Parts: sequence; structure tokens; C-alpha cells
Amino acid sequence: MIRAEGLSYAVGGVPIIRDLSFAAALAAPLLILGPNGAGKSVLLRLLHGLLRPDAGRIEVPGPQAMVFQRPVLLRRSALENVLFPLHGPEAAPRARAALELVGLSAMADRPARRLSGGEQQRLALARAAALAPRILFLDEPCAALDPAATRAVEEIIAHLAAAGTRIVMTSHDLGQARRLAGEVLFLHRGRLLEHTPAADFFTTPRTAEAAAFLRGELLWA
Repeated sequence: MIRAEGLSYAVGGVPIIRDLSFAAALAAPLLILGPNGAGKSVLLRLLHGLLRPDAGRIEVPGPQAMVFQRPVLLRRSALENVLFPLHGPEAAPRARAALELVGLSAMADRPARRLSGGEQQRLALARAAALAPRILFLDEPCAALDPAATRAVEEIIAHLAAAGTRIVMTSHDLGQARRLAGEVLFLHRGRLLEHTPAADFFTTPRTAEAAAFLRGELLWA
């Protein structure tokens, strides 16, 4: 279970997250949706502990990991990137298993920063998966990828979710959200307007803002 109660966060006096509360069991991937500037990425960072809220309380069980829109990779091989946060005698087998999971075993010795964009994102997922997190936060993991790379990343996410990893993810791609989401948080202007099963959100949104968002209309955040 992941909980947020009365969560607020501002930058320079400008509210980004406004009195936001929810609780989710994360039995299926939780997608955070909303227009640009709605506060999706900020909420993800608050939940993961990268930002401290100005008010409110957060309960997120560990261990956790996070993958960003732009992978943060070391100037080392793909294998060494996955090994970096691991320790103990099982580190090497776990790292190689993670590379196999994302289809990068053959590139284990290749410099990570020479991989394609899609391969780099898969490597970031491998490094996160090797940590065996209970919750995996994903911030727009496919935003800069082509359709083939996006499909590969989505397959990895679906595999991790099926294996028991709890997924909390932001996305601007409604097609992707339809394919992956079990639950949806819909944000607008830093407020949580809807928290509902994905099937209900996409067929019968409860708010005018969500309905407009699904129609592709511009919502000024």
C-alpha cells in the first residue's frame, strides 16, 4: 500500500502539488496522468523521497527504485552499470540475469553511453530490476523512444509487474496508459481530480477536465 495525505509542495511560492491525498494497493500498475505542468513528475519524486513535501505525509514501503526519462548512466560498461549498486557474492549473477531480462546480455561489455536510446533505457530498467525493488517508480520512461523501443520497454514493465514489482509511472502517452494501467491518478493544476480503475477512467471519466484530456483538448495547467 502506498499513501499520501494532505500532500503539498511549492517552488518559489508557486504551488505545484495542492493538498493531495490517495491510497493505492498497487495490485496493478498505477499510472499518473495529466496535462503538462500538472505536477506528475513532482508527485513521483515526492513519493520516492527525492523531494520533501511542504506539508502532508507519505507512506511508501521499501525497497524502491526509480528510472528517469533520461537514463543516468556511468562511463562504464553495461554490466558495470548494473553491478554498481549491488554488493555481495550474488551481485554478478543478479546483474547478468537483469541484463538477460531486458535483452542486453550480448552487450554486457559495451560502453553504456554508446548504446542507443532504447538500449540505454532498458539498461536503466535492468539496473533497477537487479535491486529487486518492491516499488519501481518510472518517470516518462518512453518519452524519447521510437515505437519499437517503446514496445520493448513496455514488455519489460509488464513482465516486472506480472512478477510482483509494484509499478508507479507517469506517461504522456494515452495509448501506453491504456495498455499498462490498472489504476489511474489524474492530476490537474497540482490537484488530484480522479483516482479510479483504469477501465473506468478511459470509458467513463468523472470530471470534465479528465473527459477533455481524453479527447485531446488542451488543458492549461
